[in-house]
Amino acid sequence: MIPAMNVTRQYASIRDELDKAALTVLHDGQYILGKTVSEFEEAFAAYCGVKYAVGVGNGSDALVMALKACGVKPGDEVITTAMSFSATAEAITSVGAVPVFVDCTRDSYTIDPAEVEKKVGPKTKAIIPVHLYGQCADMDTLNAIAKANGLKVIEDCAQAAGATYKGKKAGSLGDVGCVSFFPTKNLGCAGDGGIIVTDDECIYRQCKAFRAHGSGLDGLYTYGIQNGVEVSEDSMDFNGNLPKYFNFVTGYNSRLDALQAALLSVKLPYLDGWNERRREIAKQYDERITNPAVAKPVVCKDNTHIYYVYAVTTDKRDAFREYLKQNEITSGVYFPVPFHLQKVYEGLGYKKGDMPNAEFVAEHSLVLPMFPELTQEEIDAVIEAVNRWEA
Repeated sequence: MIPAMNVTRQYASIRDELDKAALTVLHDGQYILGKTVSEFEEAFAAYCGVKYAVGVGNGSDALVMALKACGVKPGDEVITTAMSFSATAEAITSVGAVPVFVDCTRDSYTIDPAEVEKKVGPKTKAIIPVHLYGQCADMDTLNAIAKANGLKVIEDCAQAAGATYKGKKAGSLGDVGCVSFFPTKNLGCAGDGGIIVTDDECIYRQCKAFRAHGSGLDGLYTYGIQNGVEVSEDSMDFNGNLPKYFNFVTGYNSRLDALQAALLSVKLPYLDGWNERRREIAKQYDERITNPAVAKPVVCKDNTHIYYVYAVTTDKRDAFREYLKQNEITSGVYFPVPFHLQKVYEGLGYKKGDMPNAEFVAEHSLVLPMFPELTQEEIDAVIEAVNRWEA
């Protein structure tokens, strides 16, 4: 089978560097936070073009902490797309807020700013655009809506490490960005991992507190911000004890560990090259897939797509998927049920037909094999099989 994604080939391509980095951490003995993590945070912040980065346990936790740092509280509303992975909406409900779902566009599959504007209300606190499949949302329009209404913009960059919009990297386009380092992502580690990036020192310090049990001086600072009171670090007397044992707000145990940071530090310099290879593969798909029954993805103006996945649509998606399987080609569906139709959100009162574009993508889309180490023979086989299919 030609795989849809493959992490072992990437490992093999830089095996010696990754093995050396992992062994260095194991011998060093500093497994949680420390220099290895802080150096990666600095490097990734510089890569994104922002001042600060906070390594956390995973992309889902990144969203939760970003929401809290942006002042989202129980009962607030957060607008997001109906078409994304569950973590986007789950993070909103995890902080006690209410997700307000809006449709995606029919061409880019990203959140539709016109629909966002319609849903802004007195309880709205933030917008979470998702840079779906590796392409950024229309950030200028979304930021303008947010600015006009005093809202925070939290970018879900889980699928978009390295993507750009008007020359700026995903994660640097809103108030704060959240990235996943799940192993299959364009920049993936060897387990769970994530990072929060921002230019806002207030958000940065709060996220540092939230990732480590709400403790220490960052916890004290966060207590003041969250409660609207003045605090003085000079007034704290830890009586010779470590500040981490003094808790000021409810936080989490969610830290990017040194082993993952070491592996990511090795991979980061390769990221742009890997993304360019994905674009080369996408270009071949774009130019050589000629089957009129298969609609190819659209790259919107001002975007550099990094093709976390290459999503096509077709009227007979399930039959097409079975056909590819018979031809030894792995495919996938990202994602088969939009948020507004998920059982967990039935209490919000949405119904089928409310988000026609998201429903169309859920029912008609399919992703073809896409990762930098695909061979030319495999690319040719995918294209030839797609062109042979009779819908």
